[in-house]
Amino acid sequence: MIFKIILFAYILVNSYQTNQIEGVWITQDDETGKKKSEVLLYKNEGKLYGKILNLLLEEDKGKLCVNCKGENKNLAIEGMVIVEGLELNGKTWEEGTILDPKSGKTYSCYITFENDNTLKVRGYIGFSLLGRTQKWIRKN
Repeated sequence: MIFKIILFAYILVNSYQTNQIEGVWITQDDETGKKKSEVLLYKNEGKLYGKILNLLLEEDKGKLCVNCKGENKNLAIEGMVIVEGLELNGKTWEEGTILDPKSGKTYSCYITFENDNTLKVRGYIGFSLLGRTQKWIRKN
């Protein structure tokens, strides 16, 4: 009986955490640590997407994605969907992509929780060992 209660509590906590990924997250510049943007993570048909709501650095306001290819070329970065099509696998959102508006490059991506208010967002090419991880902080 105790095992069933523990299992139920574990499932409930994990379900709560993965459902709490939706919301606004603050990205930070890898080099300076400055808060860079606000990204809205949302689900559509069971997949996770992320849209830049607001660029926080004054020098970035109004910037266009000049290095992007295809349909994003020269579009405003604010309002742009940068996380696309991640699927939940256990505790990890994976098998999707993330766009770096600065370089215009699209990378494979996965997202996991570090804790309730911090995400680890990893963009990579080919193997997840070849990439970089950012921490995104939940906006309160």
